[in-house]
Amino acid sequence: MFEHLQGGALVTGGSGGLGSAVCRLLAEHGSPVALTYRTRRPDELIDEIAGAGGRVLAAQVPLDDVAALQAFVAEAAAAFDGLHTVVHAAGPHVPMVHLSKVDPEQFATQLDQDVNGFFNVVHATLPALRASRGSVVAVTTAATSRYPVRDGLSSGPKAAVEALARAFAAEEGRFGVRVNCVGPGMLTDGMAERLIGNGDLDDHALAVARGNIPLRTFGRAIDIAEAVCFLASDKARFITGQKLDVDGGYGV
Repeated sequence: MFEHLQGGALVTGGSGGLGSAVCRLLAEHGSPVALTYRTRRPDELIDEIAGAGGRVLAAQVPLDDVAALQAFVAEAAAAFDGLHTVVHAAGPHVPMVHLSKVDPEQFATQLDQDVNGFFNVVHATLPALRASRGSVVAVTTAATSRYPVRDGLSSGPKAAVEALARAFAAEEGRFGVRVNCVGPGMLTDGMAERLIGNGDLDDHALAVARGNIPLRTFGRAIDIAEAVCFLASDKARFITGQKLDVDGGYGV
């Protein structure tokens, strides 16, 4: 799927449930992978990719550290002879809470991490993506299409990311760069797994959520990874500025 594309892929948030699934699938399809992580180095994932014969780089890079981000992008582009794909899958755990209970400082922090983080990543990688006529895929949320109560702290900033993605798509298309989004719905892994584990989603809430999904089931991280890899591949060469919700029909 990616063997003939110039360079490798960069995945932010590669240690997370969704980011690690994306890294695995990119590597399985023949792409070298450079991944960032914030706190926990994903040694098992790195060993898995390398053990299967893949090429992988990893670095602890806060996305608000522009110099460190630019340095890692340069290292990855040099090691892989360019970058063909950037996947933005980074993001902290976001609790489910009514917006009336979110204080302004908390909301500002979330905006900074989500929106500025995405902008910094795209800004740092645009020269490499222009050179390869590559693509960006931002992992956002299906909640920007159909709002679930108590999800504003996550969906609000991610809506801004989606607006930025459309703007970059409109401006960078002349250089052959595509920019798209994938919106995860309810999953059995990733952030939803953490929300279930810490009690933000109890059995009643899960039953209600499942009832709102036409397929009456939750997705998995691999479902998101498949959508990301499709949009990053040349099979989607005429798709840009779009968002693909992978949500079992929740937004219908």
